[in-house]
Amino acid sequence: MTYESNPILDKLPQHLKQYIKPQNYEDYTAINQAVWRYVMRKNVDYLSQVAHGSYLDGLQKTGIAIDHIPNMYGMNRILKDLGWAAVAVDGFIPPAAFMEFQAYNVLVIASDIRQLEHIEYTPAPDIIHEGAGHAPIIANPEYSEYLRRFGEIGCKAVSSAKDFELYEAVRHLSIIKEAQGTANSEIEEAEKLIEELQENMGEPSEMALIRNLHWWTVEYGLIGTIENPKIYGAGLLSSIGESAWCMTDEVKKIPYSIAAAHTPFDITKPQPQLFVTPDFAFLSQVLEDFANTMALRTGGLSGIQKLINSKELGTIELSTGLQVSGNFNNVIAHDGSPIYFQTKGKSALAYREKELVGQDTNQHATGFGSPIGRLKGINIPIEEMSPRDLKAYKIYEGEHVSLDFVGNINVSGKIITGTRNLQGQIILITFENCKVTHKGKVLFKSEKELYNMAIGEHIVSAFNGPADLKSFDLIDHELSKTIANTNDDTANELETYYHQIREFREGKNTTISRHKVFKEVQQKFSKDWLLSVELYELAVTNGDTGFATEIKQHLEKVKQDNPSLGHLIDDGLNLVEPVKTT
Repeated sequence: MTYESNPILDKLPQHLKQYIKPQNYEDYTAINQAVWRYVMRKNVDYLSQVAHGSYLDGLQKTGIAIDHIPNMYGMNRILKDLGWAAVAVDGFIPPAAFMEFQAYNVLVIASDIRQLEHIEYTPAPDIIHEGAGHAPIIANPEYSEYLRRFGEIGCKAVSSAKDFELYEAVRHLSIIKEAQGTANSEIEEAEKLIEELQENMGEPSEMALIRNLHWWTVEYGLIGTIENPKIYGAGLLSSIGESAWCMTDEVKKIPYSIAAAHTPFDITKPQPQLFVTPDFAFLSQVLEDFANTMALRTGGLSGIQKLINSKELGTIELSTGLQVSGNFNNVIAHDGSPIYFQTKGKSALAYREKELVGQDTNQHATGFGSPIGRLKGINIPIEEMSPRDLKAYKIYEGEHVSLDFVGNINVSGKIITGTRNLQGQIILITFENCKVTHKGKVLFKSEKELYNMAIGEHIVSAFNGPADLKSFDLIDHELSKTIANTNDDTANELETYYHQIREFREGKNTTISRHKVFKEVQQKFSKDWLLSVELYELAVTNGDTGFATEIKQHLEKVKQDNPSLGHLIDDGLNLVEPVKTT
C-alpha cells in the first residue's frame, strides 16, 4: 500500500485506489517550502479581506499551516473529524475518477508543487491549489455536502471520446509546463492542440457540461453579491495573481445559474468572467436542476444514444429496476422510443447496484441484447402482470411462446423460468431454443444456449460506469507520468542556501551567517528574489535595520533588471513590517 489508510479511505473501490501515490514528504525541497510559505503568507494576508469567511476558519480546522507544506497523513487525522480524507495523486486524473473520489468524501491532492518561476499560477494541479484551495472550504457543512453531491452526480455523467482526448492534452500541457527546460515551442504546440480541440468538440457531452459547472463553482466560484463578491473557488484561493485580478472591474461578474454549464473555460488563460452564487445552498439547487437534464434522470432513447456515442462502459436502468451494464453499440427505436438494445463485449445485469446471481460477465461475455416495451394488443405491460395475468397470457414456465412487441420485435422460444424484484415484478425471463427478430431480421438465435430477456417498459436512466463496481475489472488506466525535475550543481548550491535560512528561521541552526548567505546569493544568483525576501523578513524581525536596508536595495536592482518580478518582490516586502528609520 502506497498510503496510510483510514476508515474513509477503506471504503474506496479498488479502481480508484490505482490513482493514489505516496506523498513522499522528504522530496520537498527548501525552495518548495519557501514557495508554499510565500503563497500562503500572501494569500492569508490578502484573502482575509476578500475570501468567504469559511476560508480562514477552514485553514485551522483542516490543519493547513502557513509555514510548511502540509503532510497529508497529518491532514487526514484532522479531516476525519469533518468526515473527509485526502489522498495524493500524480497530476490530473480522469474527470470521472476525480468526481468519484469526491462522492466518497475524499479530496484528491496533486502532491507536486509549482516551480518558483510559476509561483503566481500554474495550469498543473499542485498541493497549493488542492491543499490550500480545496481543503479549507470543506469545513463549511453546506459546501461540503455540495462537493460530495457534485461528485456523486458528476461521476455518472456520460462523456465522449473527444472529452478524453482533451483531458490527455491538458494533462500533457500541465506536465511539460512544470518540467524544467521545456522548450517554448513545445509548450506553444501543446497549447495550440488544446485550442484546436476546444474549437472542435462538437455537441458538448454531459461530462463537458458538468465540468463547466465544476470549474465555475468549485474552482473559480465567487459568493455573495455582484457588487461585493467573496472568493471560495480553489483556483482563485490558490492563485496570488488571479485572486487579486478577479476582484477588479476587468473581470465581469455574472449571477450564477445553470447557464454556467454552457460557458466553456480555457485553462491556459485567466478567466474573463466569473459567476457569483448568493450562497452555498444555491449551488446545490443549480446542480439538481442540471442533474434533471442528464440521462441519469431522463433515460429514454436519447440516454442510450449518449452511451452508444460515448463508446465507454455505461449502464441503463429499466422501469423494473433491472440494470444492464456494458458497452452499448446498437438501439432500435419505434415512434421515438427504444424497443431493442444491444451491448458488445463483456456485460452484466444488476438490480439496485448489486449484480444478479448468474448474470455476470462470464455469462454475458460477448454482449447482451433485449427488447423492451409492451406486447402488441395487450394494455398491461409485462412488469405489471400478476402471476395470474402471466399464466393467462401463457408467459409461464414450460410454455412455448411467440411474443410480439410493439415495433415488430418478436421473441419465440420455450420459457424456462423468471426472475422477480423485491416488489414482486418480473424483471427477467429465461428462454431456451430462442429466436429474436425485428421485422423478420434475426437479432439472436440459440438452441442450447439460454437467452435472458430483460423486462421493462421504459429506460428510466442511463449513466456512465457499471451498476455494480465489482462486475468489471476497472483497473486499466496507464497515465503519462509527470516529469521529476533534477537540479544541477548550481541549483543545488542555491537550494543549500534556502535550506540554511529555513533552519535559521525555525531555530534549528542559529549559527548560520545570514550576511554571508546574502552575499553569496547576491553574487551568484542575481535573478533569485525569494530568498532575499526571506532574509529581509529575518532582518526586520531581528531589528537589523542596516542589513534590511541593504537587502531592500539589492531587491530594487533585481526589480530593475527583471520588471516582471516587481510586484512579487513588493508583495513580499509588504508582508513584513517596514524598516524603521531615525
